[in-house]
Amino acid sequence: MAQQSEWLYGIHALSAILERDPSRILELFIAKGRDDERLHKVVNLARKNKISVQFAQRKVLDDKTQGEQHQGIVARALPAKPLTETDLDNLLGNTKQPFLLLLDGVTDPHNLGAVLRTADAAGVDAVIVPKDKSATLNGTVRKVACGAADVIPLIQVTNLARTITELQEQGVWVIGTAGEAEQTIYASALPKSVALVMGAEGKGMRRLTRERCDELIKLPMHGSVSSLNVSVATGICLYEIVRQRSI
Repeated sequence: MAQQSEWLYGIHALSAILERDPSRILELFIAKGRDDERLHKVVNLARKNKISVQFAQRKVLDDKTQGEQHQGIVARALPAKPLTETDLDNLLGNTKQPFLLLLDGVTDPHNLGAVLRTADAAGVDAVIVPKDKSATLNGTVRKVACGAADVIPLIQVTNLARTITELQEQGVWVIGTAGEAEQTIYASALPKSVALVMGAEGKGMRRLTRERCDELIKLPMHGSVSSLNVSVATGICLYEIVRQRSI
């Protein structure tokens, strides 16, 4: 039976995997003619771990990544072990004041990658997504996340609304973002243990998710646009939480 694998790409993404979990990389492909110091470091790290390195025409790499921007480096890799509710329980048991991010229906891999990168920079302990109707950790997510996808835990849960209730039972204050909220995040006094819920672009949070939140907040919108890209809005909200947690 063939070993299940996936195609990953991008210098930052593959560097992160080679540094933290090199056994996942089965073989590495480099575009012929690509020659720079950053690429040399990745190749040397792969060879140090006895990983096959092959040089191929750029068209071959384009085909393997279905036209995505791969920066001249592509790897066939074993999928990462998915994290579940059990991992979330373990994290909560070992974290005094959890700082969490929940994504309700974010299906665009570019947005998920950008969110993971920002969440890692803001010091979020874990990102939680539903198993269904959510982007997964594919090559695009890892490349956009610039290595953050292999640092910050991405936990898949069966029922997001139930997970919110369980977080609340653990003393975590859950705030959801919604355009109809009466107050902005800047007017909300947030506790140290907090989970931010971001909804899908256009649709926002699902009704049951919204109803389970302790509080709904919004971002002030003074211009002509009615909403922001979910990754941009997430970054603004996360850093306001960072500011309040530091007081």
